[in-house]
This record gives sequence, structure tokens and C-alpha cells, in this order.
Amino acid sequence: METITTPSVPLDEAVFRERIVTERKYVERSGRALLLLLVKRQSGMPLDSSIGVSAVADMLWTMREESGILGWLDGGRMIGVIMPEINPQDVAGVCTYLKMKFHEAVAYHAGHDLWSDLSLGIRIYPEFYSSVETRPELADPLLYPDLFVGWRMKRGFWFLKRSMDVMISGLLLILLLPVLSLIATLVKMTSPGPALFRQVRVGHLMQPFTMYKFRTMYKSADHQVHHSYVSWFITESDQLQADEKSSIFKMMSDSRITPIGGLLRRTSLDELPQLWNVLVGDMSLVGPRPPLPYEVEQYKPWHRGRVLYAKPGITGLWQVVGRSRTTFDEMVRLDLRYARTQSLWIDIKILLATPKAVIFGKGAC
Repeated sequence: METITTPSVPLDEAVFRERIVTERKYVERSGRALLLLLVKRQSGMPLDSSIGVSAVADMLWTMREESGILGWLDGGRMIGVIMPEINPQDVAGVCTYLKMKFHEAVAYHAGHDLWSDLSLGIRIYPEFYSSVETRPELADPLLYPDLFVGWRMKRGFWFLKRSMDVMISGLLLILLLPVLSLIATLVKMTSPGPALFRQVRVGHLMQPFTMYKFRTMYKSADHQVHHSYVSWFITESDQLQADEKSSIFKMMSDSRITPIGGLLRRTSLDELPQLWNVLVGDMSLVGPRPPLPYEVEQYKPWHRGRVLYAKPGITGLWQVVGRSRTTFDEMVRLDLRYARTQSLWIDIKILLATPKAVIFGKGAC
């Protein structure tokens, strides 16, 4: 006689959320995928535990998935199953299969009001999308419980950090107004086109925003060159030997850069308009550099932490420690190190170290 096994008792919500974080980090290292199945009542009413467990048990049994981890979410209104170690190429087929089996189970119990009220949701990690603009919501609280819990626990820090950003950026914009006007005039005098360069960047929690810089390239510059270079830098620069790392990240002898543009880049004066981005809240004074959309599309899952766990900044740990002398993976590790340990004191130390990095131009070009 065949023995039918059933899933274990659902984990407490706090423990289950910790398991989501653990399994998410594991698949980042393994290169596999993770599915989070979510069963709840469409009416929003609390989910009866026995029926909820039965629904999930049915799906797990049809999948013969003994490693699924069962737990409660949303205060008992939702029950979830973590299904780790899925082959990324099989994700679409597995999702289709799960949905089919769930609908079959609901149809089988059509006479039961509670079963007809159940719905199935599936979250996939890592998230698959064709572009940043068409992505699904990346920072899903269900997949990133650590992100949102950490944000709530550090509300006081974020308030003080934002206050410092507003006061310093506002003051600098006023004090540097003559310098900003002079640079804008020089940019327009030395090459045709606008003084400011506007570019869409990816900010905190993957939200796109328009970043401002002084234009350092000719108006007709072909940006495909940079696109190709960034692709190489993200995917292959980590394979370089240590003695080759000093020449990477910023493109050398770029013919697209204007004469004044080269000076602005070496001195980082082209970044000054980003003080406005800081003032309006798109950026912070200190944080990871905001990437371009096509950069993010080539990120590995663990790379995304640099735009999830900290607001982008004008300067940061990479600028004062690595400054163009690291591979992409090393740069991301510095950004993640900052995100894990950020504090007002660390921000102040980075701000104080920035002028020295700019003056000596360590790695800049």
C-alpha cells in the first residue's frame, strides 16, 4: 500500500521570512531559481489552516517536491511554499504546471465555498525581465523581507541622512552658483549643444530617475561605444589579473569627449549638477553610483543589492577607496559593504575623504 506524505506543519511567519532570505541568497550563489507559491482567499478573509495546508499539500504532491518549505505569511491570511533549486530554463514550464494543478484541485472541490475562494500567486527569484522599464516590481516585500524590515528599523538614520542631504546640497548649490554658471558657459562655448546632460539612471529600489551632469561629450556622440564597454566590464573585467586592474572602468582616450569635458571628468566637476538630484531626493550625497538601465539588465542577482539596499550617491566608498581601480564585482562588494554598515559617521568620513580622491585623481580619467 502506497504511503502518502504530506508537508510539515507551516512555519511561523517570522521564521518563514528568514527562510525566504536564506534560500534567496543561496540561489544567488548557485545560479538556480526559486519559486514562492502563495495561496490566499480572494475575499481577503483569514485562511483556514486546514484547507490552506491541504491546498498547498496537493500542489506539492503533484510536483513530488519533498524539499518545499511551508510557512504562514500576512498574519495567517496567506500560506506560502518555497520551492528552491529550480533549473532557470524550467521556470516557465514549472509555473504553468503548478497553475494547471491548482486549478484542477479547485475544480475538484467546486462544491466547497472556501476552495472556490482560493487563489494562487507565484513569485520567481531571480526576477526575469527584458528591460528595466518593462520589469515587474523588483523589490517585492515577499521576496525581500530583510530589505523592508531593515528600512523600518533604521527610520531615524534615514531621517537624519535625508536632513543632512537637503541642508548640504542646498547650501552648496547656493555657494557654487558662480562656479556652476562659469562651467555651463565654458561647456556651451567650446562645443555646440546644451550645457547639461540628462540621462535616465536606476535609483533606489530600481526606480528610474533623470540624473543631471555637465555635458562632457560632443552632442553627436555615439553611445553604443559605452554600451559595449559596459557589457564587457560587467561580464568579463573580473577575469583580469591584478596588474591589469589599474586601467579599467573608465574608457581611455575617448574621442567623444570635448576638451573641456576631459578636464571636468578628471576633476569630477561634471558631477556638480547632481546636487539638484540630492536636493529633490533622487540621490544622496553618499551612496553607490546610479547605474544605467542597460547595466542593470546585465547584473547577476547579487549585483542588484547595490540599488536595493542604499540610495545612489554622488560619492561613495568605491570612489574614495577603489576609484576606477577595481573590477565590477569588487566595486559591487564595496557598495554592499557600505549598504550593510552605513551610518552618519561613515557618510561624514567618506565626504571628508572625497576631496583628496578628486584632487589626486586616483583612477580618474
